Amino acid sequence: MPEPAASTPATSASASAPTLAVIGGGQLARMMAQPAIALGLPLRLLAEAPGVSAAQVVVDHQVGDHRDLETLRRVTEGCAVVTFDHEHVPTEHLHALEADGIAVRPGPDALVHAQDKAVMRERLTALGVPCPRHAVVSDVADVEAFGFPCVLKTTRGGYDGKGVWVVRSADECAEPLRTAAETGVRLLAEELVDFRRELSALVARSPSGQAAAYPVVASTQLDGICHEVVAPAPDLDEDLAGQAQSIALRVAGELGVTGVLAVELFETTDGRILVNELAMRPHNTGHWTQDGAVTSQFENHLRAVMDLPLGSPAPRARWTVMVNILGGERADVGHLYDGFPHAMARDPLLRVHLYGKDLRPGRKVGHVNAYGDDLEDCLERARHAAAWFRGDLGDESE
Repeated sequence: MPEPAASTPATSASASAPTLAVIGGGQLARMMAQPAIALGLPLRLLAEAPGVSAAQVVVDHQVGDHRDLETLRRVTEGCAVVTFDHEHVPTEHLHALEADGIAVRPGPDALVHAQDKAVMRERLTALGVPCPRHAVVSDVADVEAFGFPCVLKTTRGGYDGKGVWVVRSADECAEPLRTAAETGVRLLAEELVDFRRELSALVARSPSGQAAAYPVVASTQLDGICHEVVAPAPDLDEDLAGQAQSIALRVAGELGVTGVLAVELFETTDGRILVNELAMRPHNTGHWTQDGAVTSQFENHLRAVMDLPLGSPAPRARWTVMVNILGGERADVGHLYDGFPHAMARDPLLRVHLYGKDLRPGRKVGHVNAYGDDLEDCLERARHAAAWFRGDLGDESE
């Protein structure tokens, strides 16, 4: 009697998922790694330097300059899709990668609206999306004609408050005009909005058009850097929340965004919402989703760019508070790891996310999430933990 034929195991090629290239080695790419592991999705990383945040956890990484096309081609070779930790890859290089047959997600025609604030303002205005009054300016006379006070922004390259100035007189225009001239970018003037608070509407969208909208959150800025996020935004009128989500979903669809889109908004003192900025990648205002939502923004970004069905954006708890851990001024703080015994013992429900970065004053080096049914309790727990890691609480041991 002949031996039964052995079953043929699946080959590694048929069993493995397509490789996703990620350009940029910051904490956003680092936080994509965990859901990628769970999904069995291989990542390949282009890091800007050895040992940066994401390079510590993504084994398959190369070091190079995202502004160099041949470097981009080398790192994306054999990859099905490329996505981004930041928006700074030159648009012409993204078109070249598309011509090479790589699925660029979000694509260059969408991403340019997050790369160039003037392009973004022009397109959103054409779509009828509410925005602050704005104009491209080239000299002091243009700014004076626009009117003081106003906000001046470089149209490309700015982030975390960099490339943004509030100017109230002609004398205060010198630095922004000089910066624009030296960097070769345009300068955008915007009205100084009288706003109650800043909001963020986060959505994920796949190439097939499926979309998921997270609850609208309130964010607080400190020195131009996102400091604190409350999800959902407290006391937000239901109609305004619906408008914010509708704007985000419409912008994602009209611009053809693939992946996560964060729409940062002003809630004005007279009850309107205006679009401030766009980000086409996971965003600081969505970090709460790691512990406070059924599917994190990082997993839904991966699902979206790979055209997998999206996960639920529903919150897991009534409230989630995210507070960034910024490098403090104290030189004797030591390693962030030293903060774990106190923070974890004091609050076993606390979730801590560190980025593997060297401490520098004002630098984002991690964040904490606290969730529960009582907003004031969540705020106190998250603020205390972040302050402890910063070294702002001295020798407190409660």
